[in-house]
Amino acid sequence: MQLKSGRLAVLAASLLAVTSSTASADPATANGPAALALAGVVALYSPLLTADEREAVSAFFVGQSGVRYAKKISVTADKIVCKVSNVDITARSCELTFKGAKQTITGRRASEIFATEAMAGVTADGAAGSVSESISKLNCTLDPAEIKQKAGGGATCTFETGN
Repeated sequence: MQLKSGRLAVLAASLLAVTSSTASADPATANGPAALALAGVVALYSPLLTADEREAVSAFFVGQSGVRYAKKISVTADKIVCKVSNVDITARSCELTFKGAKQTITGRRASEIFATEAMAGVTADGAAGSVSESISKLNCTLDPAEIKQKAGGGATCTFETGN
């Protein structure tokens, strides 16, 4: 009987390890002000946007709704991982990945991305000495015509959390 319960414990531990390592990401959405903010802090670093698109997103983000850009703007990122140390309180960084190209942001700008992810509903995970947030498959769409209506719409983001 001892042998069977020992094998059962090993099997259960193995299944638990496999389940936790293959846990899927959770889909999430952000709309309105949170989506505009998320697109705004990411667009600044995106090599996928034209200068005109980046300028339009920046203008919307600072409160200028009369932007003369008519086409919808898509702000995407493969992955964003932000970390803040709770030991060295001066340490904060975000790694942004766009089509495989990585950029590392530190300091105040990393803190802005971290805080904006939290505003968009991304929950932080704690680890030894640090707190991190991670999203992947970010896809934000800004519709200038709808934003100009000032009715709360025109910005939506989808992304996955927990990876």
